[in-house]
Amino acid sequence: MYRDALSELIMWKDRDTRKPLVVTGARQVGKTWLLKEFGRLNYHNVAYVLMAENPRMQRLFESTNDALTLISGIEAEVGFSIDPTKTLVILDEIQEVPKAISALKYFYEQTPQYHIVVAGSLLGVALHEGISFPVGKVNSMMMYPMTFSEFVRAVKSDQLADMLMTDDPTLLSSFHESFIELLKQYLFIGGMPEVVESFRLERDYQAVRDIQKQILNDYERDFGKHTPPALVPRIRMVFNSLPTQLSRENKKFTYGLMKKGARAKEFELAIQWLVDAGIILKIPRVNNVAAPLKHYEDPSAFKLFFIDVGLLGALSNLNSRLVLEENALLTEFKGAYAEQFVAQQLISAKIPMHYYSSDNSKIEIDFMVEIAGEPIPIEVKAAANLHSKSLTYFIKKHDITRAIKFSLLEEKRHEVIWNEPLYRAEFLRTILSN
Repeated sequence: MYRDALSELIMWKDRDTRKPLVVTGARQVGKTWLLKEFGRLNYHNVAYVLMAENPRMQRLFESTNDALTLISGIEAEVGFSIDPTKTLVILDEIQEVPKAISALKYFYEQTPQYHIVVAGSLLGVALHEGISFPVGKVNSMMMYPMTFSEFVRAVKSDQLADMLMTDDPTLLSSFHESFIELLKQYLFIGGMPEVVESFRLERDYQAVRDIQKQILNDYERDFGKHTPPALVPRIRMVFNSLPTQLSRENKKFTYGLMKKGARAKEFELAIQWLVDAGIILKIPRVNNVAAPLKHYEDPSAFKLFFIDVGLLGALSNLNSRLVLEENALLTEFKGAYAEQFVAQQLISAKIPMHYYSSDNSKIEIDFMVEIAGEPIPIEVKAAANLHSKSLTYFIKKHDITRAIKFSLLEEKRHEVIWNEPLYRAEFLRTILSN
């Protein structure tokens, strides 16, 4: 299995101004595997320390702020000497030893020659009370589930995955149907590495669903950690409402769908908890089309998407038969899975997203992104129909020079609207640069 984040880690390794690296993300997105694989490929040896249920590390990091003493303690734990230039030090589940988070400052200040990476759940690293996060003393990297191209590489071939990046329309057209079939599989399987590996080995959709359900159960068990008991029921209500929220024509998050009379103030903390945990993506509304888009955010209106389209299907109890029916996963539920797919690919490509709706709600654009200072509207079509009155009107009203429409059709570029196949969403920057 290959992850694109390996190249990001190599850039970190070669950086003259390298700092200890904090790798965060939701549970089970592949942080531990990625760091071990990075160490195996790029270092003489790896000093791996699991911090969870490790009283020795707890006592060590609570007893000293001296970085060399900490290195000596890690050497004793792993049983060999750590070479500053040839050994990768991995501290996994670092949120279980809160003092180790603040100790990253001392590694940076006292022993910058060592290559130190730490992994932890996004929520656990962010929310420990009384622990000073070493802002400015660390590099950070966020991990997400596998993208569509990583999925294709894992279950099919490197050659087909590489083709997704091409700007040769003849090649893309020749393999269009192959990509559509793989897209249908991805919409059910998603990008959680354990799930993808199971499908690669067994091609068993029921085994896929069993693993997805277990991951969802693990997430729910986490709801009680770092959380006041009174907040847990609200977190569950937000979590379980996501399939209903996304199956509506207007996907703006609606509090009343959770319970009658629900208000924003009652659920703000629950939503933020799920965002901080990396389990949901929050896409804010903008009410103007100008750069920078962030200046025009409306904090009272937003869409919520799930971390992974496969987990969304498991949460919805989606039947695997829909994978075999032509485009059923995309056309049912009012395009929920198509929009979820695009959101997931864009966030993995580190493209910040908004959505636009007019104040009277008559015009809505699925996503707004900003590339090189240019606001670009994106429409997502769940079928092969490309007709969109809203986008055409929006382009004329706001003098838009480029717009993207993702659908099941092959690439077709007009002067302003570029029709692109859904399966290329993660390569939006490449598409626009070409």
